[in-house]
Amino acid sequence: MTIEAPETEVVTNWRVCCDGGGGALGHPRVWLTVDRESGEVECGYCDKKFVHASFADTAQG
Repeated sequence: MTIEAPETEVVTNWRVCCDGGGGALGHPRVWLTVDRESGEVECGYCDKKFVHASFADTAQG
């Protein structure tokens, strides 16, 4: 059995929200702040990674 890699989204804002997508199959909406040193943040519910556009070339995917 293989585990899917979490989704990664490049964003232009330092504050983003995540609701897991999928409507009723998602999770409660949470607001996350992208770390200004690493340029990324992960959702604690679904592990989706948000990478700020200024770090997109250096982020590990």
